[in-house]
Amino acid sequence: MPVLKLTRRSVASLPGVERQTIYFDEVLKGFGLKVMPSGSRSWIVEYRPGAGGRAVSKRRMVIGDPAVMSPEDARDEAGKILSRVNLGEDPAAKRTEERKAETVSDLLDAYMSELIRPKRKPRTAVLFDGYVTNHIAPAIGSKRVNAITQVDIARLHKAVGVKHKTTANRIMTLLNAAFAFGIKTGRLPKGFENPVGAIARYGEKSRERYLTFDELGRLGHALRLAEGEGIPWTPDPDKKTKHAPKAENRLVKFDQFAVAGLRLLMFTGARLREILHLRWSEVDMDRGFLFLPDSKTGKKTIVLGAPALRILATLPRLGIYVIAGETAGQEEERPRSDLNRPWARISAHAGLAGVRLHDLRHSFASVGAGSGMGLQIVGRLLGHADSSTTERYAHLADDPLKRASDVIAGQIAAAMGEG
Repeated sequence: MPVLKLTRRSVASLPGVERQTIYFDEVLKGFGLKVMPSGSRSWIVEYRPGAGGRAVSKRRMVIGDPAVMSPEDARDEAGKILSRVNLGEDPAAKRTEERKAETVSDLLDAYMSELIRPKRKPRTAVLFDGYVTNHIAPAIGSKRVNAITQVDIARLHKAVGVKHKTTANRIMTLLNAAFAFGIKTGRLPKGFENPVGAIARYGEKSRERYLTFDELGRLGHALRLAEGEGIPWTPDPDKKTKHAPKAENRLVKFDQFAVAGLRLLMFTGARLREILHLRWSEVDMDRGFLFLPDSKTGKKTIVLGAPALRILATLPRLGIYVIAGETAGQEEERPRSDLNRPWARISAHAGLAGVRLHDLRHSFASVGAGSGMGLQIVGRLLGHADSSTTERYAHLADDPLKRASDVIAGQIAAAMGEG
């Protein structure tokens, strides 16, 4: 192989070649320029790994493109690589291994298929799949998992957090668990440091909303209208209604199953899917229980109060599901998917802007806690697996403090002549 001092001038004056040719540098042994018959060129470095000697095969690494990398810069990079070789490293083998390493998407696929889908609720898997598809994969999915950095993770967290801070935090939780899974299963090398752990999460505001007794009264009136004469139609401000019929004398009615579903949410404190997926076979009218074979927290029993029992007693049994949907009675019957449309109309008419369906569960708990029933009882009614979950209602259960405040303030007011 020809040897010459590789400079800008000498490289520019090299002739074309009929076969692959490497011009080695006379200044730094192992550093060279590979020239192809097609005219393409690349800086390379050759070395023998380990103890060296002719018995050891040579390794060759491409350093860069002469079109964008000067001979001086390429020589410096080659020198660094050869220094690592002298210390016992094999940079070419390491690069090959890194290129074989699985990507972040590969790691997440393994985490979802081996841990999440077999052991978690289907809805959890669907939620996580959404995080991966919509946020993680487009940003860092193609990156090698053992080369991902805290900067990559922080950049993703910030990008999602611009509009969706809670979602950004949940994505961090998912990635943190996935990297921990990779370390535990040996998919990541020993000593790999989880890049998610040090990422500061966004502060999250509590979204709990409790209906007041006045709001409960308005909700009850709206529910009766919805299943009776109907709720006055009003246009959706977020949708175009240019050709919609005039609102005068137009009423919107909802079927009894939709309204019953909303009432059961309010009277039981159950989760939405627990009511929508409720089967008649799980209802024990005689003893007043719902026996759910599966829920967010596993097998669950819901105690039915008299109002809930009255609702169930009046509902016709059109199929296997209590809240009958469009496929009720068909061979492949499916549960109703949601109650969003009726809730949007009914809650708007009741003046409950911003109140979510899940807030009915919070309201059930708040009434119980505020009535002095004790957090343990409220937690058992809601089916909380962890008592700490019920503690969010502790500030509503301070009846002794309220009574003490009434007594003290009352005595002060009496002394002031304002009792």
